[in-house]
Amino acid sequence: MRRLGDILHRISGRGFKAYQELDRKQFEFRGFSLVVDHVQGDPFASPSRFRVRLPQDVAAFPPDTYSNRWRQVALRDFLIRAFARELWQASQRRGSGKSGQMFVDLPGQEILERSACQLNRDYVELRFLVGLPAAGRRILGNEAAEMLIGALPGVVEAALHYGNVDRQAMWAHLRTSEDADSLRQQLQQRGLVAFVAENSVLPRRSGVDDRPLKRGAVPFRSPERLRAEFKLPNRGTVAGMGIPEGVTLIVGGGFHGKSTLLRALERGVYSHIPGDGREMVVTEPSAVKIRAEDGRSVVGVDISPFIGRLPGGQETTWFTTENASGSTSQGANIAEALEACSRLLLVDEDTSATNFMIRDRRMQALIEKRHEPITPFVDQVQRLYRQHGVSTVLVMGGSGDYFDVADTVIAMVEYAPQEVAEEARTIAQTYPTGRASEGGDRFGPIPDRIPLAESLDPRKGRREVNLKARGTRTLVFGREEIDLSHVEQIVEDGQVKAIGYAMAYARQHYMDGRTALRDILQRIEQDLQGEGLDAVSPVPYPPDLVRFRAQDLAAALNRLRSLGVKPARVG
Repeated sequence: MRRLGDILHRISGRGFKAYQELDRKQFEFRGFSLVVDHVQGDPFASPSRFRVRLPQDVAAFPPDTYSNRWRQVALRDFLIRAFARELWQASQRRGSGKSGQMFVDLPGQEILERSACQLNRDYVELRFLVGLPAAGRRILGNEAAEMLIGALPGVVEAALHYGNVDRQAMWAHLRTSEDADSLRQQLQQRGLVAFVAENSVLPRRSGVDDRPLKRGAVPFRSPERLRAEFKLPNRGTVAGMGIPEGVTLIVGGGFHGKSTLLRALERGVYSHIPGDGREMVVTEPSAVKIRAEDGRSVVGVDISPFIGRLPGGQETTWFTTENASGSTSQGANIAEALEACSRLLLVDEDTSATNFMIRDRRMQALIEKRHEPITPFVDQVQRLYRQHGVSTVLVMGGSGDYFDVADTVIAMVEYAPQEVAEEARTIAQTYPTGRASEGGDRFGPIPDRIPLAESLDPRKGRREVNLKARGTRTLVFGREEIDLSHVEQIVEDGQVKAIGYAMAYARQHYMDGRTALRDILQRIEQDLQGEGLDAVSPVPYPPDLVRFRAQDLAAALNRLRSLGVKPARVG
């Protein structure tokens, strides 16, 4: 502490570069160490990277708070939130730019693995960002000392000592996460792809506020035909609606809650904080939201299950375009999700290409099949499940043709679900569509592609890895911008940055011209499980990375316009 204070007072008033005297130094405080991993170049540059490390005999978190992976991830998530709140209260503007600010990225509603906190039986470590105080480019040493020596120890003591945290809130956080993960792990053995507990609150406050709707939200009630019960480690038996494997329709009138239910299922791949309303809404972890995405690039994707030979003789078993249409983009999105080993597709007709979803009897009569390259999804959705075991949940309010292929039909009536599969089958028999099924008897194989390392270039100028996350919608990778605005299950900026690092990491370690994409994804997943997010980061001790799914990494890679691939040899 004294050594840090001496340095800060000595360099006060000098040019900002004098802060480099702190770079890669460790300072011992009472009960913890403060480590400076990187000092910013000027007050307007990206903030400096700091971390504090406490031995467990000081932090004193009992071993049962991190006794399994689920609890450890939840405890780390909880401590980051507590540390972020304390930092916010302790920080104030001191000088120019981001001077005087200490912060970590504040998590959203999801409980996720984050690089900002590391924890084991030996220590607790919290990584954070610091805007070192300056007036213009002159160091404000006294203000820096006030921040790092005066305020920080109180933050550490309040947020990272077991004796000072809100234990009731902490245990609720851990138990909620553990129960959700346990529930998600039980889905497949019960033949389900999703579960929504009784009394869940699904509506959100707005399209930009993911917190639960405060007033007017109707608690979820399970239809008796789909009622399921699970035993969980902490809350005991939980009851709710189980969505079976196969093809499920969510139907109903406009504004009755169809898309709200689907949105909750999209986010059910993650666990949620207590009070979110969706704590016990869980979905098959590999689920992917599928939509049309006009204008995206597609490279070497087999979309032939949906689109045959195009005018001009263009083949679709190896389809490439820089400007996909609605139907070709939706077909590519499905093919890419299957390549990334997704077991569940989530589809909303509102964001789908109409001609991709259905071709009714009248259109079949007017346009002969030999003049229509598209095989609509209605004809392939059951084949996909029968041949590959991939289920689909569709929001469908405008086409009853899907009654013929649905295994389960959920009608949303004034936000309340009803199971109406039998009624739908009766209607289908009473009012046959008369349309002919298209596309043959089988969905076809799911081919592998090999990404080419030379097509990924993360460099820019002197930077070997130039990455920037612009919210959840854009990843800057080298000199290229990747549009992620339609990859709807990416929920935090830190996931975008981590995905970018993982792409550069995969290029360096696994893209050898022989390894298929699905194998690369699996190897990265293994590295993340073994070493955490630090495994893919070129920056030591990254404070701002958030765990992503293999399917979302694949989605970003597939939207890289420079991507090059070659087919994998079969057999």
